[in-house]
Amino acid sequence: MAVTHLSELLRRSAASFPNKGITFLQNGQTRYMSYSDLLSLAENNAATVRKLAGRGSPIFLIHFDNHWNNIVWFWSVVLGGYIPAMSTPLVSDLEQRSKHLQHLYNLLEDPIVLTSAHLQSDLAAVDSEIQLQVRAIEQFDNEVLEWQGTCSPTTESSDIAALMLTSGSTGHAKAVTLRHNQVKTALKGKSQYHETTPDDVFLSWIGMDHVANLTEIHLHAMLLGASQVQIPAGDVINDPLLFLKQCAEHRVAYTFAPNFFLATLLRTLQKSEKSLDMDLSPLRALISGGEANVVETCDDLSKMLMEYGAPRSLIRPGFGMTETCAGSIYGKDCPDYDISRGLEFASLGACVPGINVRVVEASGNVLNSGEVGYLEVSGPIVFTGYYNNPTATAESFPTKDWFRTGDLAFIDDAGQLTMTGRAKDTVNINGLKYPIQELETAIEEANIEGVTPSYTAIFPHRAKGSSTEAMVVVYLPDYKQDDVETRVKIARSVSQILLQICAVRPYEIIPLTVEHLPKSSLGKLSRAKLRRAFEEGKFKKIVDMNAGLIAEYQQNFYTAPRNKMEAKLLEVVRSSLDIAESIKIGIDTDFSDLGVTSVEILRLKSRIDVALQLSKSLPIGTLLVNRTIRQLARAIANLQDSPYEPMTILQPEGNKTPLWLVHPGVGEVLIFIQLARYMTDRPVYGLRARGLDGEKPFDNIPEAVQTYYDSIRRTQPKGPYAIAGYSYGSNLAFEVAKLIEADGDEVKFLGAFDQPPHLAARSQQFDWVSCVLFVSFFLGLITEEQAKYTLGDVLKTMSRDDALTHILNGAPADRIDELAITKKKLADWAGVAFQLKLIGRDYDPKGKVARLDCFYAAPLPEVASTMEEWDAIIAEWTPFVEGEVGYHRVDGGHYDMITTHVRSFQKKLKQILEERGV
Repeated sequence: MAVTHLSELLRRSAASFPNKGITFLQNGQTRYMSYSDLLSLAENNAATVRKLAGRGSPIFLIHFDNHWNNIVWFWSVVLGGYIPAMSTPLVSDLEQRSKHLQHLYNLLEDPIVLTSAHLQSDLAAVDSEIQLQVRAIEQFDNEVLEWQGTCSPTTESSDIAALMLTSGSTGHAKAVTLRHNQVKTALKGKSQYHETTPDDVFLSWIGMDHVANLTEIHLHAMLLGASQVQIPAGDVINDPLLFLKQCAEHRVAYTFAPNFFLATLLRTLQKSEKSLDMDLSPLRALISGGEANVVETCDDLSKMLMEYGAPRSLIRPGFGMTETCAGSIYGKDCPDYDISRGLEFASLGACVPGINVRVVEASGNVLNSGEVGYLEVSGPIVFTGYYNNPTATAESFPTKDWFRTGDLAFIDDAGQLTMTGRAKDTVNINGLKYPIQELETAIEEANIEGVTPSYTAIFPHRAKGSSTEAMVVVYLPDYKQDDVETRVKIARSVSQILLQICAVRPYEIIPLTVEHLPKSSLGKLSRAKLRRAFEEGKFKKIVDMNAGLIAEYQQNFYTAPRNKMEAKLLEVVRSSLDIAESIKIGIDTDFSDLGVTSVEILRLKSRIDVALQLSKSLPIGTLLVNRTIRQLARAIANLQDSPYEPMTILQPEGNKTPLWLVHPGVGEVLIFIQLARYMTDRPVYGLRARGLDGEKPFDNIPEAVQTYYDSIRRTQPKGPYAIAGYSYGSNLAFEVAKLIEADGDEVKFLGAFDQPPHLAARSQQFDWVSCVLFVSFFLGLITEEQAKYTLGDVLKTMSRDDALTHILNGAPADRIDELAITKKKLADWAGVAFQLKLIGRDYDPKGKVARLDCFYAAPLPEVASTMEEWDAIIAEWTPFVEGEVGYHRVDGGHYDMITTHVRSFQKKLKQILEERGV
């Protein structure tokens, strides 16, 4: 029987597969209904549907709280010849609920609502002149229903089969039209792409109001005559392992779970004290969507599920919308494909039969592979319009036949689709756009104690009079209301994370109740609705209470300045770090708790020099080591007598083996500040070059190596040791490791960040001009283009003094003021960098270390023209290592691998540190 109408799908399944059907888990009990039983029940109910149908709308709004009734009455309406519209869960806010119901009344043209008696009162609109026609199914047996209207049942394949409501995250819900022929084509495309068969078992715990169940699972299984299992979402959310247990018990082959649940499942498995007794070998496809899948989560979860027999490529990230009948583009080689490409979020793969995809500019011009633009789709499985909403339909099809999804994406050189975010889901801070999902993911991955996983959202807010947007963070607390210490720690942690990425602190960090954070069927929070509620003042009481509790807590731990120097330092710290007056800071407040950036440290150092009129400039190392106003005031008082000390504290907390980081060619360690903030489980120390604070620079590399070796031994007398260097510092770290191993101690981790073993030839390429340009670029005085291409030839015709003047005259005035850069300071810094290059010209690596890990990014053009050539150069480390050498490609390039790309870099670094046992 050819399927042209959904009713034929059920009839064929009942006739051809009498032993197949649906297993329901409900209230802890299992119920089974064959497709034949479903057909009989739906046919009986169809008579009731026809009698209920009035002269107005042919639409029945299906509103139940369990799979059984939703499925039975969906099919009852279909067999009756009318249009089922699947209702979404109602929000708890009565005002918003009333607006939603009034909107549905108008949009669906006074539909009849089918529901259960215990839900009937929820569907009464508040303060409204209109009332929906709500009918409780329990009343039907006691009523005599007569035919009341003349609505014509749907019969053509092009007729509307069902209406699915969007979440309404950007306003009122829209009703997506799913037509019979569209659904049929989509189901066949899914089955062909995933090679599903009648012998497979399907499972869903997503509500029937979402296509992730209706078309992805329920109708897909029915097309094949395959068995299916339907589980309540609440049961799975409360007990994530129930999902796996049910998959094993029913030998499920095909299922779905959104990204947030994969993360929840992974955490639950990791915490489980014993291995589960289950066989997941039949499970071939775990479709995932709703939001971008984090590759690290997919990798870790795949490894754990493989222990129970699941295949490596079990997780299949997909792109799909209600408008495309759920999944229509899927990746089938996750996570290996994504890992090989260094992706943070999983690729979405290729199209199923029935859909085409392209990426375009805003104007509609098609972009080349690798270029990010607007995602558009077309084909027979794409909807043709929103019900009763021609304006939204026209806006969604800027080009004939091509639906613009609202997503940003690119198609890679292998033809695989990768999403980069929603076009509107960004926050614009000082002209730079930050994808909100990446910011939320950074907070989620931090696993902050007291923050409920998957309940964190960020949205932009522009305060009155502000020149730019700011971030508002909301989260669901997992602590008692009176636990103010945890509340404060969370605010501090979230601030630090976002400061590292965006260089600004959030406008507000608000702990909300679960009632304020309703999720969609796929577990998504609506940022637009949260923003609207915030700007309408609905969170004001919570914001005020939160601020009051934090202020009281800070007051209890506040120590006021005791003298003029401490008072002046407090004033400078507050202004330099842009600390709001509402945040209480005293002389014992740790600067690192405020999330200080490298730029802010330079600004703070310069302003302290000016404010205190110091005769000797405050060394950055002194500022990094003395992290409170009390400590800093004491250090400044003794400043004239302080000797050079290479060690600086970048991150003091943690009980794992300390990580030592050796400076790059500019001699300074500020480049490591962002990276150190991620290393919360171990102390992180930096080693600064001599000469940055007016001392005599090193005369040769052995002198530098011995100095750093002595400093490490003073701070950490015994191993094991973990040491790494960035660029030039990699060679120094190698030499320090040799000295430690010669003493009979162990270096368990030695890292080289983007540097080959041979230093001399590269050092020969640098003269004083190259060094002053590099330092100026590092300080933000010139652009990368100026440093590399335009200024070099100009400066080489000048004296050093004139060259310094030329750079400072062309630098942004606000940057010079911010850092209080003078000609002498720039000259001193450039002098240290040049001296390091001079002593590097004589460096010839010798000897071996026990082990080494090399982390390398895209090559500098002047070093290697291709990645293959760079691979070979980096591999020159192998002869200098006795044992294992790890070569690890990382994101970005030489200058931004541990700044712009610090999030992905720190993940790889942590992974290798763990593998090396430190």
